[in-house]
Amino acid sequence: MTFATLALLVLVGLAGPLLSARRAWRVPLIAGELLAGLVVGATGFRWVDATEPTLTLLAQIGFGLIMLVIGSHIPVLNRTVRAAVGKGALGALLVAVVAIGLGIGVAALFGTQHGAVYAVLIASSSAALVLPMLQSLSITAASAAQLIAQIAIADVACIVALPLVLQPSRVPLVALGGLGIAAAGAVLVIVLRRIGPRRLHRLHKLSESRRFALELRLSLLALFALAGIAQFTHVSVMMAGFTLGLVLAAIGQPRRLARQLFGMTEGFFGPLFFVWLGASIDLRHLVAHPQMILLGLALGAAAVLAHLLARAAGLPWSQTVASAGQLGVPVAAVALGVETSSLLPGEGAAILLGALVAVVSSSVAVAAVSKRAATPAEPPGPAPAESRAG
Repeated sequence: MTFATLALLVLVGLAGPLLSARRAWRVPLIAGELLAGLVVGATGFRWVDATEPTLTLLAQIGFGLIMLVIGSHIPVLNRTVRAAVGKGALGALLVAVVAIGLGIGVAALFGTQHGAVYAVLIASSSAALVLPMLQSLSITAASAAQLIAQIAIADVACIVALPLVLQPSRVPLVALGGLGIAAAGAVLVIVLRRIGPRRLHRLHKLSESRRFALELRLSLLALFALAGIAQFTHVSVMMAGFTLGLVLAAIGQPRRLARQLFGMTEGFFGPLFFVWLGASIDLRHLVAHPQMILLGLALGAAAVLAHLLARAAGLPWSQTVASAGQLGVPVAAVALGVETSSLLPGEGAAILLGALVAVVSSSVAVAAVSKRAATPAEPPGPAPAESRAG
């Protein structure tokens, strides 16, 4: 690993902002970064070795930070959303039941053994993808509370389930590690609430006035400690980052810390992870296994079809399609598949293709939701800064 390689990774990672800069195109930020990784990695010129240990470690740090940001997007403190949890849970359950059948059917159709993995992918939603899209169109939580609740529940459940279905031979150890990380997260919430907002505010003011960045340092300490538990028990760093994100969402993340984490993640570690992930995927396998293209299209279509069943829980049709938007779980599945060598040749690319189908469908549906939602009469303010979708 050299500084020249790092410079190359940062340079090609700029493809993300370049492609997503034009709002009319609705290209997710990570699409350009994945594409850049494909060009410089195993699919393209092979200038970057994705198996290099230092690069892999940096990419895993990026993965943890991305999942932290995704977890912090879960609106656990919003009262309107919490009031809609019952209907949201029912919708997520109905989608999950259908997703199990579709996952098994897709696996049987394409002759793979990953029916459980496909079921998790089909059932998943992405809070970090859909919520910013809703916010950018001035759609309030009150007008889409059930949608937000359903997405949040599906997001949490699928992220917890993914490591278990991808590593069935290690279920006891993975489950133990997941429980350990969850317990550590619960302890963090209890400790921080016992400390109280007044003392935390003092710490915040001291850190801000003296420029100590204590909140960021303590957050990174907690992330790396949880990641250490994950590494020891063979659980993905995904769980560590997501758990810490939920902790921050539960106690109320300070804006300064949110900006610091945003800068670290979006400025370097996030793009590095997605370029690394793209460099790890060899699309040449799709030439040798063209059925994987059909697999990707089938996964995307199945995700949209499964989420339509949330209509039975009272969710409007356009919002059912919006809830199908997914990216964090498919990306995590590919990353874990690369790490554990559990995916078939070309299967990682197929999973990302399926996610792209779901993202496009969700984007169109969110635009339809914005036309029907009751929004304030005054013109909307500037759109929030775009974060990478999960």
